[in-house]
Amino acid sequence: MLRTTPQPTILIVDDEPDLREVVAELLEMEDYAVLQAANGQLALDVLASANRPCMVLLDLMMPVMDGYEFLNRLRADDRYRELPVLMLTAHFSATAPPGTVGLLRKPVDISELLKLVARHCPPVT
Repeated sequence: MLRTTPQPTILIVDDEPDLREVVAELLEMEDYAVLQAANGQLALDVLASANRPCMVLLDLMMPVMDGYEFLNRLRADDRYRELPVLMLTAHFSATAPPGTVGLLRKPVDISELLKLVARHCPPVT
């Protein structure tokens, strides 16, 4: 079947390549396009060179630029101020920072992840 509308795109920002790949595959099976970055700085580079994603899945703790700094820079840019960001972390006491749509703990509950993604970035049917 020929697609007439573009797939919604999700940006995954996480320094764990295995996690990025697994989540990317799951999202692609749900008919999302996926962009990936290993840290916040690379994610900013991806945003500068790609079409605007409809959502960002963002790890808190990463080298080079962590999720907090990335989120601050994202919110300082008018183009991305309202972009939905879902935080992902293995840190047991972290809470969802202001400006995010929520926080999921690793290992990520896949059904909860897909539910939150669909709420903020509905797939095109």
